[in-house]
Amino acid sequence: MKKSLTFIVSMLLVVAMVLGACQPKPEVPPTEEPVVEEPVVEEPVVEEPVEEAVEEPVEEEPARLVCEEPIKIGLISDITGLLQSYGDWMVRSFMLGMEYATGAPGSAGEKFVFADAQENVFKIDDCEIIVYVRDDASNPELTTTVANELIDVQKVDFLVGTVSSGAAAVLQGLADAAKVPLIVAPAAANDITGVSFNPYTFRVSRNNYQDAMNECVALTQQYDNFIQLAVDNAFGHGSAAAFRDACSQLGGNFIADDIYAPVTTTDFTPYMEQIAASEAEAYILTWAGAGFISIVQAAADQGVTDTKELGTTFIDNLMMPVFYSNAIGTTAGIVYHYSAPQNPINDFLIEQLKARYEAVPDLFDADGMNAAIMIVETLKKTNGNVEPETLVAAMEGIEFEGPKGLIYIRPEDHVAIQDMYILTLENLTDPNAMFYTFVDTTRPEPPCLLPEALKDRCGEIPWGSLGGN
Repeated sequence: MKKSLTFIVSMLLVVAMVLGACQPKPEVPPTEEPVVEEPVVEEPVVEEPVEEAVEEPVEEEPARLVCEEPIKIGLISDITGLLQSYGDWMVRSFMLGMEYATGAPGSAGEKFVFADAQENVFKIDDCEIIVYVRDDASNPELTTTVANELIDVQKVDFLVGTVSSGAAAVLQGLADAAKVPLIVAPAAANDITGVSFNPYTFRVSRNNYQDAMNECVALTQQYDNFIQLAVDNAFGHGSAAAFRDACSQLGGNFIADDIYAPVTTTDFTPYMEQIAASEAEAYILTWAGAGFISIVQAAADQGVTDTKELGTTFIDNLMMPVFYSNAIGTTAGIVYHYSAPQNPINDFLIEQLKARYEAVPDLFDADGMNAAIMIVETLKKTNGNVEPETLVAAMEGIEFEGPKGLIYIRPEDHVAIQDMYILTLENLTDPNAMFYTFVDTTRPEPPCLLPEALKDRCGEIPWGSLGGN
């Protein structure tokens, strides 16, 4: 029985297993490939540039010159004296300088003639500038008379002048006492901005040292041994000292003491005898005004012309054929010749002198024009303020463009730093005085020659000489 039951149970298990095997398998959903989503790349949003409102620059109108009363200038020159030709150049070029700087001719018209008018009125903006012209005939006594009239009666704000260094020395004393700024032109004596310095005296002319430094560049390249003849006044003594210093610095040798002749000398025989007896290769001459013809004659008579070279700066167009007639081919320095600078202001000076005066610019025409331009540029700096201290402060260190290019007024001693020229003489017959070929431009910076009591003003500039002794 047990066997049968066991058997039955076993059979039931088998049937159950078979039945279980016959059951359908549950459906398994098909496996889907995973969907990988592409990353969405967003297009960068490019913002259109927003144009900012740019304000157009507003051009400011230049400040107009303001002056409650007319500004007054006293121009003193030699109209009738021994240096008349120099004085004529100063007056005509000063008026052209005023015209250039203000933009229109003065009330006297395009050509100023002293016999017809002693005043000329210019305008800049709404400001009137009156120029009073006076003749001192290079006579210091007359300089005093006309300067006092300009200061006390006309109440001038500026003085300009004069041709003679001796007269200029008198003028600067009067200007200092009255506290009226003075612009010296064309006088060249060192003393004016040296031992006679005062804070109211300025210059646009060169000084003796600048002449010498420029000339010695040319001389020492040609000769070794020198002797000097100079006029016996402040101009002559200053020039001789400057030449001795400047040429010695460049290797030149002076084989004798300097020779001085009075300004009134008419017979130069004894002086030329000394030069002829020396062993110098070249003689340096410092002279101004009358006397050139007598000097040339004495040099020829004593054989100096045959044995020595003339070693001095070129002079004015009128006297060049007299003084340099035997010196074609000479290379020398000159303060100014109209053919040397190349700039629009010099072009204006040349064109207007030819058109109005039927002349070409001469030795000191640049000085006259520079003096006028300096005054107008000073007034622009002060906006018309003519208080003496204000003017002096504006003039010290001022820079402006003139016929010779950039002029710089050295604040330490009021010397005008400016270009000078070295030229070679080619002919003396050109009707327009085109006598030269250009060699070089120099810009001499002379020593500070203030008296020892004012030495501290010189700062870093060599004092007393180029070597600072």
